[in-house]
Amino acid sequence: MTEQYDEIGPIDYVVVEFPGNHMTGEAFPLLVDLVERGIIRLLDLMFIRKGEDGSVTALEIADLTGDGNLDLAVFEGAQSGLLGQDDLEEAAAAVEPGNSAGLLIYENVWAAPFATALRRGGAQLVASGRVPVQALLASLEAAEESA
Repeated sequence: MTEQYDEIGPIDYVVVEFPGNHMTGEAFPLLVDLVERGIIRLLDLMFIRKGEDGSVTALEIADLTGDGNLDLAVFEGAQSGLLGQDDLEEAAAAVEPGNSAGLLIYENVWAAPFATALRRGGAQLVASGRVPVQALLASLEAAEESA
């Protein structure tokens, strides 16, 4: 079974919050484009809604924006089994009551050959992270002000 995963890119996850449950659908075609161009491979996609009382409900992938179009029907069934109840609860902890969120787990297909070459050479990833865009912008703004 591990041979099947010999050439796999780094796996990432994101939790995207939609304040007031407001989803415009503007980003959906861009997600589809990333998958179609082979930049990422979507492993899991789930949506949740966090009630004002803190309760969490899983949402069906369907007409999330309410415009009559099945926004993510192309991703229906994108479930690798990696997301468990504990993951939903952890994601929900990051979401404010009254909001919804999308949870995505994806492979960075573009990085698979690089990551595979590193693994063949005995290297292993020991740390990873992301710089939030807001933090980057704040740092750049602070640097401009001090210059």
